[in-house]
This record gives sequence, structure tokens and C-alpha cells, in this order.
Amino acid sequence: MKIGTHTLIRPLVLAPMEDITDLAFRLICKRLGCDITVTEFTAAEALIRHIPKALKKIEVLDEERPVGIQLFGSRPEALKEAAAIAEQLNPDFIDINCGCWVKNHVARLEGAGLLKDLKLFEAVVRATVSGTKLPVTVKTRLGWDDNSIVIMDVAKMIEDCGAQMLTLHCRTRSQAHRGFAEWSWLEKVKKSISIPLIGNGDIITPQDVKTMFETGCDGVMIGRGSVANPWIFQQAKHFMATGELLAPATFKDKLAVCIEHLKLSCQVKTCRKPVVAFRKHYAGYLNGMPNISRLRSDLMKIEDLDSAIERLNAFALDLS
Repeated sequence: MKIGTHTLIRPLVLAPMEDITDLAFRLICKRLGCDITVTEFTAAEALIRHIPKALKKIEVLDEERPVGIQLFGSRPEALKEAAAIAEQLNPDFIDINCGCWVKNHVARLEGAGLLKDLKLFEAVVRATVSGTKLPVTVKTRLGWDDNSIVIMDVAKMIEDCGAQMLTLHCRTRSQAHRGFAEWSWLEKVKKSISIPLIGNGDIITPQDVKTMFETGCDGVMIGRGSVANPWIFQQAKHFMATGELLAPATFKDKLAVCIEHLKLSCQVKTCRKPVVAFRKHYAGYLNGMPNISRLRSDLMKIEDLDSAIERLNAFALDLS
């Protein structure tokens, strides 16, 4: 598949996740085999008002290319202007979030709320495409609920509007993250469009990645499965190439990457207190390790980088 100037074969994509996939985490996943990254979703209305926090969220680096900036909103004029602003940060593509299920967003017809108003959905995509010279892509869901599965019409509409890639989370908005993603829709959608199709939803293991590719989709997007296991990208590639599973990351591997991630968070400084903000990542890295209750307690009190690294290194020595 091709996106902009990049040609990729069966790429693995890191899903944009609010408060998770900041620049530091995207770099970690890239180093561990991810092919395409996408920023956290950012409000078009915030961008056109040049709110510093919003502009900071969409900063990208060459190391993570190809990388997309994800926008959301329901006012076509704002999406058009925001796309032009995002283009100035030199991403490889602009992605529109049409799948977020969170109540306060859908109430404003943002994210998956657009699935309730397909005319507005179309206007948003057309406006975004008109606002930038970069490729525009769309991420969405099957429909609002089981009684309104509209993805076949939406997929064709997205292509007709000039979007160059579709990512499908195989759930409805009403499901949120509950139940199971219905991957059978990927094969149907793929046959109805000529633009690349990325599958998303319930990817936890390398075997899941292989099975999703067997539906015919061009790429696979991994979200929650990467949070506690950013190694899933290299694990999946190895499994698809050899049919064999890589050994899971060791405790020492996890601690080493945890420290690398923490250092990156402090280097890129996406917030005022990066060490404090990083606390949400400890559970994933430390999961399954022995005797970690005291370590967790200590890490929840530490606010400076050197002390956090010293405590993690001390724990690593105890594991020796």
C-alpha cells in the first residue's frame, strides 16, 4: 500500500490513543517495529485558536515517519483550517477521527457522532481534503449501533471525497470497547473500495495480527494491545515471517524499555511534570514481576527523573 511518498507492505500501525500515544510512546513503538504512527487526536477548534497545548500534541519527528496528525471536530470550516495548520508541522498525512465513542464528543457530533449525520460526515471529509495538499485518511466504526451499520456506504463516501486510506475499528459506537470486534466486515469493505484499508480492534497477540491480515486488509492497527506490550510489533512481524513466536520480553527487557520511555518523556516534555505523568505507564511495564508492591508505592511518590531511574535500576539489580 502507498500513503503519500511511502510504500509499505502489510504495515503495522500504532493506534492513536488519548493520553497514551504521545511523542515518547510513539518513538518507543517505532523502535520496536511499528511502521506507521499517528498522534493523539487533537481538536480542530483548538488548533485554529492556536492553543499551545494543542499545537504541542501534534509535534512530530522524522524518526517516527511515516506519521499522521489526527484531528477531530464537526465544523467543516474548522477542519479545513486545522488541516492547513497541521500541514505546517510536516506530517506525512492528516487523519480524521470519526470513531471516538466518548459521550461528550459524540454529543457534539464529533468522532463517532458523525455516524449519525452522514451528510455532515461527508462535509467534514471534503473540507479536510480541501484544506491540505497532504493525503487525508479517515478512522471510523461500523455504525452507531447494531441497527445502523452504515460502513459500506461510509467507505464509498470516504473514497469519493478524496480520502486516501480508511481505518476501520470493527465495532459500533454503542459497543465502545465492549464485546468483540467483528473482523468479518473487513473483507466486505475491502472489496467495495480501492483505497487501502487498515483493520483495527482486539489485536492482542501476533496470531491476531496474522488472522486480521487474512481478511484481506492492507494493514493492521494496534491499540490497547501495545500499551502493556510495545514489543507486539516486532513479535507480530517475526511470527508472520517464520510462523514461530518470539520469546516474551524478559523482566530486565521491560525495565530497560521502561527507563528508555521515561527518559524520552522527559526529553520531549509534552507536559509540565513528565515523571508524574509517566506513572500511568508503570503498570504495563511492571505487570507480572515479583515483589513490586513496594516499587509501585515508591514510584508513585517520585517526581524527578534521576530518582525514578535510580529506583528502577535498584529493582533491576534485585532481580539479578
